[in-house]
Amino acid sequence: MISSFATHLNVASRFVSRRHLAPQRSHPLRRYLSNHSGPASSKTQGIGTGKAAPGAFIKDRGPVSWPSLFLVGIAAASCVAYYNIERERRLETAMGRVVSSESDGWSPNPEVMAPRKFKLTPWGWFPEDDGFGASGKPAIGGPWSLIDLEGKLVTDVSFRGKWLLLYFGFARCPDICPSEMLKIARVIDGLKESHPQLAAKIVPVFVSVDPARDSLSALKAYSKDFHPDYVFLTGSPVQVEQMAKKYRVYVSKADETEDGDYLVDHSIVVYFHDENGELADCFTQSMRPKDITEKIVERMTGGAEAAA
Repeated sequence: MISSFATHLNVASRFVSRRHLAPQRSHPLRRYLSNHSGPASSKTQGIGTGKAAPGAFIKDRGPVSWPSLFLVGIAAASCVAYYNIERERRLETAMGRVVSSESDGWSPNPEVMAPRKFKLTPWGWFPEDDGFGASGKPAIGGPWSLIDLEGKLVTDVSFRGKWLLLYFGFARCPDICPSEMLKIARVIDGLKESHPQLAAKIVPVFVSVDPARDSLSALKAYSKDFHPDYVFLTGSPVQVEQMAKKYRVYVSKADETEDGDYLVDHSIVVYFHDENGELADCFTQSMRPKDITEKIVERMTGGAEAAA
């Protein structure tokens, strides 16, 4: 029994000695570092011996770090800010050359809006007041040529030095055209009483949008019912169409009746031109004679009388 116990003790001691005295297998990372570094490397000393050297598993820092990324971000933001500031400065300088009062003005769409002059304020470039509000003056008008009741050629140049009240209509209009023309007649008579010097410079003009029926003889008969200062103009269909297009006048022939009669739908606007032929204002159907008179006086006096 004693011998059996001694035999078991001997086997156990051998197992323990093999377990603790046999060299331990190194980790694969240790073997890789041991094979790729010199024997004098302080970071790999002790690898393979079961003893880890101080700092053996500390990874080397690369060239990119959080402080460097922060500095790069600040530099990039500074460059972008400088670019934006310089761009705005150059745009403002360029815009000043384009839209200043020394030039003919600027328009985002010359076919729709007339060029507008700007002025420099502490808050940037802003449009000068031209009486047409924030949207500016529409691109309305231009050279035209028609025929008066005497058969003489009349152009836009013929009225230079005069202020025009220009209206588009047709002689067979049952109600709207006569109403608008009578309203303008009251405006002219009122100005002759209150501002005779201004009234002497104003010429009311009627342009027919129905040249097929508004012949010279028809317009002569039609003119007898209205103010004697009116100038009646007509022309060929091409001439009338070109002028209506320049003034953006809507013209549409309605369906004919059985006897061949028809109406013409058209814009109901009175265009007020200054003595240089430039559009000064527009008067719509809803405006009263008093409102139109005030606008005319304001435009012709430059607002001086209204301010007084």
